Amino acid sequence: MAKRKLVLTFPEDIVTKPITYRLVKDYDLSFNILRAEVTPDMEGKILLELSGDIPKIEEGINYLQESGVTIQEAARDITVDKKECIHCGLCTSLCMTQSLTLDPETKKLLFDKDKCILCGLCSNSCPVDAIKLKM
Repeated sequence: MAKRKLVLTFPEDIVTKPITYRLVKDYDLSFNILRAEVTPDMEGKILLELSGDIPKIEEGINYLQESGVTIQEAARDITVDKKECIHCGLCTSLCMTQSLTLDPETKKLLFDKDKCILCGLCSNSCPVDAIKLKM
């Protein structure tokens, strides 16, 4: 049995539809939702781990993409090097779940790992490479 961690982004027009249900019913996959940020009438993001036979996982991913879901492979972990960080806030502007914020008093970067969905946008945006994705 294979496993893949994915970040699914649902556009607002399909966020309330039971799309993931078909992964179980039609593709014989199981999934574990690790983190989610879903609001009706807005974009939603879910970090999930799909489990099943490799061909079925690929079929399920194709179905999701055909349904309008954007898919990214999930990193396993994110770390912030506080010595390297210059607290510019660029990463906070890209963080959809607000797991990265600037403290209003100290203006220092704060990272709430429990809110993070591991999309990796912060790492790609960091001008000093202080945010790392561990694979």
